[in-house]
Amino acid sequence: MKAIILSGGKGTRLRPLTYTGAKQLVPVANKPILWYGIEAIVAAGITDIGIIISPETGEEVKLKTGDGERFGANITYILQEKPAGLAHAVKVARPFLGDDPFVMYLGDNLIQSELGSFLNDFKEQHMDALILLRPVANPTAFGVAQVDAQGRVLHLVEKPKVPPSNLALVGIYFFANTIHDAIDRIRPSARGELEITDAIQDLINYQKQVEARRIEGWWLDTGKKDDLLEANQIILDTCLQSDMAGEVDAQSQIFGRVRVGSGSRLINCTVRGPVTIGRDCHLENCFIGPYSSIADQVTLVDVDLEHSVILQGATVTGIHQRIVDSVIGQRARLKAAPQRPKALRFMIGDDSQIELT
Repeated sequence: MKAIILSGGKGTRLRPLTYTGAKQLVPVANKPILWYGIEAIVAAGITDIGIIISPETGEEVKLKTGDGERFGANITYILQEKPAGLAHAVKVARPFLGDDPFVMYLGDNLIQSELGSFLNDFKEQHMDALILLRPVANPTAFGVAQVDAQGRVLHLVEKPKVPPSNLALVGIYFFANTIHDAIDRIRPSARGELEITDAIQDLINYQKQVEARRIEGWWLDTGKKDDLLEANQIILDTCLQSDMAGEVDAQSQIFGRVRVGSGSRLINCTVRGPVTIGRDCHLENCFIGPYSSIADQVTLVDVDLEHSVILQGATVTGIHQRIVDSVIGQRARLKAAPQRPKALRFMIGDDSQIELT
């Protein structure tokens, strides 16, 4: 059994961050989104993983993620020259996949459920495809499935105007090698892409065994700022454990679950967890409120922060209004002069410099 993780695409919904980096490397609770998928796949017992990369961000993904040793996996990088659809990504990965069954995992998705039980069902029942579903309030924004009482998939449609159900396809799929013939038979959709929903529908049309399972717990698509902040909140809520590897002075106060990385220093700060602070950070005269993630080498001085994600190397100084619901990019510089009466919200890309006057 093999796996492919899609880590290409342009990430338009997370711009400006994704003008300069891969959306799958944006951190949730100080860990790249992509890594959660790798860990979930390895936990299910699959260690031969191909990562689909784009020409624009592929080198960054390779540099950040490496050969897989840290995850106990063997990672192969597969270049997809253009984002021509999920089924096209499978076609590009065919030399890596061979005739092996595989899991396809969209690299900007996070789910609470473990993959092992789904993988066992897929193997034991010799399915051609197994899709994961989750009820959603807005099915017109997703690929949607119609399923019978036994869990067999009857029909799939991509972003329908009139949805046949409220069951959205989660971005994780299990396939036998029969999917390759199905992909060879389909044609590009109206948006010019080879759709994986069309390939799965082709399997259904050829009376192959295509089944669905509903996932329990949360499912997060981190493609937009608010989704990213929600994912950060949920991961901090469910996974964070306290760890004080850094230095916290006597004037600082720590409440709840807080992680402070080695080499970091907190001076006269109040931190209310859940909060994670990376390595080699400097925080002085700050209030850090719940659901904040601060990456490595960040400097915060005279800052009031809550429910936000600060990326590596950013500097924020002299902001006397509370910063909330914000994502501040790598190496960004943000400083202010006079006070303002309201809270501030930001979506700041890498290497930006902003001065509030």
